[in-house]
Amino acid sequence: MATTLFLAIGCLCCALLSNGIGAELEASQSRSFTTSRAQPYRTSYHFQSPRNWLNDPNGLMYYKGVYHLFYQYNPHSALFGDGIVWAHSVSYDLVNWVHLNHALEPSKPFDIISCWSGSATILPGNRPVILYTGIDANYSQVQNLAIPKNESDPFLQEWVKFSLNPIIVPPKGIEPDNFRDPTTAWQGPDGKWRIIVGSWKNDKGMAILYQSDDFFHWSKSEQPLFTSSKTGMWECPDFFPVSTESTNGVDTSILNASTKHVMKASFNSHDYYVLGTYKLELERFLPDDDLAGSSMDLRLDYGKYYASKSFFDSAKNRRLLFGWVNESDSTEDDIAKGWSGLQAFPREIWLDRSGKQLIQRPVEEIKTLRDKNVGVKSLGLDGGSTYEVSDITASQVDVEVAFELPRLEEAEPMDPNWIDPQILCSEKNASVSGKYGPFGLLALATEDLREQTAIFFRVFRGQNRYVVLMCSDQSRSSLRNEVDKTTYGAFLDIDPQVEKISLRTLIDHSIIESFGGAGKVCITSRVYPVLAIDEAARLYTFNYGTLSVRVEQLDAWSMRKARIGHGESLSYGEPSAFRCENISSAGSEEGQSCAV
Repeated sequence: MATTLFLAIGCLCCALLSNGIGAELEASQSRSFTTSRAQPYRTSYHFQSPRNWLNDPNGLMYYKGVYHLFYQYNPHSALFGDGIVWAHSVSYDLVNWVHLNHALEPSKPFDIISCWSGSATILPGNRPVILYTGIDANYSQVQNLAIPKNESDPFLQEWVKFSLNPIIVPPKGIEPDNFRDPTTAWQGPDGKWRIIVGSWKNDKGMAILYQSDDFFHWSKSEQPLFTSSKTGMWECPDFFPVSTESTNGVDTSILNASTKHVMKASFNSHDYYVLGTYKLELERFLPDDDLAGSSMDLRLDYGKYYASKSFFDSAKNRRLLFGWVNESDSTEDDIAKGWSGLQAFPREIWLDRSGKQLIQRPVEEIKTLRDKNVGVKSLGLDGGSTYEVSDITASQVDVEVAFELPRLEEAEPMDPNWIDPQILCSEKNASVSGKYGPFGLLALATEDLREQTAIFFRVFRGQNRYVVLMCSDQSRSSLRNEVDKTTYGAFLDIDPQVEKISLRTLIDHSIIESFGGAGKVCITSRVYPVLAIDEAARLYTFNYGTLSVRVEQLDAWSMRKARIGHGESLSYGEPSAFRCENISSAGSEEGQSCAV
């Protein structure tokens, strides 16, 4: 639980049109456009709850042809507080979603205050179970189990809490408010199930390991699976294998010579991870590097991205990742908007060929939302120049661009004292001219560039190699002064002598997700422009360095609005047979939940 930061789906529009409710969808689209004017920061293709507070993704799974997203939700307020529930939405395509009734609500002594984060596991026989943290009447964090009331229901609309909950309580020496967020379970060759629970003790963040023969009775291992003496409380830990031979995902229980393991923990407002080896016989994770919570650590995202959760998608043999993106404005703004928080667009994740880091990209299904395309080839950008990417909807767009640098030997030298990329991006923001850089994109910009969010690169000449810096500069993102305008940055591990510098950016009204170097670095930002909204937003590619760069290829697609909302009825069957009526847009008022 991220406390430190405070369905036919989307209705399968084509199928629904043939079933006589196209007019309802058209009316919904019209309403969403009107709502957009009143709510310029509501997104069009990122997942949001209809109203109120949203945070951690929970219990992700693919079951009987349906993707399930559970998430932390406050049904009473746009702010975090007691009474958190597991909200529940379903999809066939990870793009369009239908909201169902809440899956878990505070109701028993073991979760009477709140139902906090957890995970789903598919047991043998295709039987899903949920493990979650309950906040009991004493505000202790205890781990609980829930099972579906009807396993034949692909939408898993009702859940039953285990009568003997809690199944795990804080162990001796662990503070009762530092013990939460159980992971997806994995099963070893010995038949035992294992999970980790995030914790903190004696200034050490840790993943406490538990084992079970039957999934109901759990015993704590003598030592944690992994600890770090340089971090805070570990929230929302994740532990999973990745293939060393393929970009395909692998099931959480796979352990062989062709896998490495990922240990991820959320703390200090970021999602850090480390690669390593899982030694089952020792019940220990042996990391390749230390995890210190510093600028040198690997992160899933170097911007605003937290409490992520992954799962194995057996339908397409891939590992998928969801993450919470919180607001950057004030609590007063959240109350006025009536909502807070959204989910980053689902990502596919795998191990880079080097074996040194993970690679991420938006799931391929996002391409179904692509509409009008504008393309540019072989465009020269002299120093100090901009080029507008026109004839697209720049407030909701998917853009891909690749840059070539013809005279790399003239890059400015790298100062060995430049070790923190975020500080370097802040000091050398988009307004500071170098030789190679800044160059990249200006997103959600006004025509006069008074408002702009710059996603850009700089290239330096280091000892025996070139150093590429990727930045996301929010300093001019809004004329408002009271919003967070932190600049983010990371070093990008590519060789510009043999690789083009590529950037893919998803822009959606108030969120910008950028993937540099084919997904080696991800930076997510929340921005709140005053003028660069809806049709007034502009998109530019730019070069403010003194040396010319060349845009080898740029493609931008206006994005259609995803179908995210409520319906009054669901029916079983294949996606083409799925029916959901009276879908309301993500920006509209909350309606009745779908029900069978």
